[in-house]
Amino acid sequence: MKIVILGAGVGGLSTAIALKQEGFDVEIYERQPTITEIGAGIVCWPNASFVLEQLGVLSEVISISGALSKMNRFSSSGEALGCLDINRLSELMDYPSLAIIRKDLMNILTRRFIALDGEINYNHNVLMLSEYDDSQAEVIFDNGKRLTADVIIGADGRMNSRARKYVNLDNQPIYQGFINWVGVFESIDDIFTELSVADYWGVGERFGIVPVSSKKAYWAGGIVAEKVGTKDPQCYKNDLQLHFNHWPSPIKNIIEQTPVSCINKIYVHDHNPISTWYKKNVLLLGDAAHSPLPTSGQGACQALEDAWHFCQSLKQHDDITEVFKQFTALRMAKTTGITMGARQLAQSIFNEDKNYCIQRDLTSKNTDYRAVVTGMAKGWCSGLPIGH
Repeated sequence: MKIVILGAGVGGLSTAIALKQEGFDVEIYERQPTITEIGAGIVCWPNASFVLEQLGVLSEVISISGALSKMNRFSSSGEALGCLDINRLSELMDYPSLAIIRKDLMNILTRRFIALDGEINYNHNVLMLSEYDDSQAEVIFDNGKRLTADVIIGADGRMNSRARKYVNLDNQPIYQGFINWVGVFESIDDIFTELSVADYWGVGERFGIVPVSSKKAYWAGGIVAEKVGTKDPQCYKNDLQLHFNHWPSPIKNIIEQTPVSCINKIYVHDHNPISTWYKKNVLLLGDAAHSPLPTSGQGACQALEDAWHFCQSLKQHDDITEVFKQFTALRMAKTTGITMGARQLAQSIFNEDKNYCIQRDLTSKNTDYRAVVTGMAKGWCSGLPIGH
């Protein structure tokens, strides 16, 4: 069986590794000229760590990541709003919660795929997928190359997935009304005495800091923005300082000390859940199938879960249509819930009504975070052989 994967992101690479380990013939085609580095960092929550272990890379990920202990919530003035015990979450789910720079994770996955004699065909931008015969689609690249395969996996992202266009007839992402500036901060001194997430909530604004080590962290500053605008890297730091300089000092210091070259600006989009993830021999996976907002904390994690579940389904069935049916049946409810939950949280965090935000913060202070952790563990363990 020949399998073609469109996209060399987390979903595409992890699926390729899982399939290669089972002896399948896999080829990856990526539109970019090299590994993509969109985003700053990723938390590999325990469900993702389970999959990374199955892919043979968990120990390497652990060696260059930080094991998170807790998530502290604060108001924009620094008032404590509650604490989520990540150590407890990891205990309940049997695997660690690991903060890692996205580039580092991508490099690990790429090396693993290459070590399995895999090859990534860069500079292959998909122009379209079209009908080839009664059971297969054909991939047409803008360089003139055409190909088909027994299975074509569309792992080509949320913003311009040609596979989603073929399967769903519509691949237009939905702008959710806020910007994230994301960056990677590194100091020569030990700044972070413990590896705990700091999540600051304001009125229509948010700033989060995720330490990876005592000296390094990735961060995101978010604000409401009615429409998609321009990107000018020379303005990024000034814009961030305009919005966040009056927030607690750790934020101000991180913005000042992050080089402009390490900051990116993202107009945040997602997709509405769809009911069909496949057509003929084409299957959507990762952000092309389900693309939750970063407020979910589960974008990359669910792409990793997709990789494991698809490989399991493929080992259980000879008929590709049955594989696709089983895979989507296993994945649709969980990913839809995560997508809608992320939207709900984003609507709360980026609310511009001051009175609403005062009540939101009070609710956070009175939340039973032990029950929240138990619920997170149950939800994220769903469909996986982990947890207790």
